[in-house]
Amino acid sequence: MTEFSYVGTELDVFCYATNWKAYVRDRIRKYLMGQVLEPGAGIGAATQLLYDGTQERWVCLEPDLELARRIPVGSLRNPERCEVRIGTVADLEESERFHCVVYMDVLEHIEDDTGELARAAQHLKTGGHLVVLSPALPSLYTEFDKAIGHHRRYTKASLRAVAPAGLKEETCVYLDGLGALVSLGNRLLLHSATPSKKQILFWDRMVVPVSRLTDRIIGYSTGRSILVVWKKL
Repeated sequence: MTEFSYVGTELDVFCYATNWKAYVRDRIRKYLMGQVLEPGAGIGAATQLLYDGTQERWVCLEPDLELARRIPVGSLRNPERCEVRIGTVADLEESERFHCVVYMDVLEHIEDDTGELARAAQHLKTGGHLVVLSPALPSLYTEFDKAIGHHRRYTKASLRAVAPAGLKEETCVYLDGLGALVSLGNRLLLHSATPSKKQILFWDRMVVPVSRLTDRIIGYSTGRSILVVWKKL
């Protein structure tokens, strides 16, 4: 394990995106069962929303020590089932297996995304799921993406291109179509390297609830984010 320090500054601001996180949770809740691994857990914002205490085991894997120290395990339901580890998937014991590995806005930070997903797949149990949520559409790449270390924004084609061998796609959809339109039209949300709390709250409270409705109407055909789920055969 090597010392790592996250370059982004957006984690505290995006904690306010509660409607967005609830939207994602509702889409992936059924996969978050048994033993779950969450690489790149950050300060635990996604953990607090996704871990509900019913899982057998939840591992928050975070390479940045300072961020990991902020994960509020003690405030969670059944905290004894949730643990924090410093490191990456490459640091796991070869024998460790999980029912689900979930990347919440993490894969785009990893230069070798193909290798990362291949390693994650090795730690899935047969029948387990690999869940990835990432920023979508290269046309929306901004100074914000660059500032927080995003190597890319994905399309369905580019994300499918890094799918690990031995896994079958269960779903691949775009989310937050209205958010994509707003971002592309006037760069309101990601205009600067550091979006403000006000901008995040506007998007989360005004845009996301509408997207939850319109995404279904447009068949999840475009969006600011992309969600893919693979199953290990």
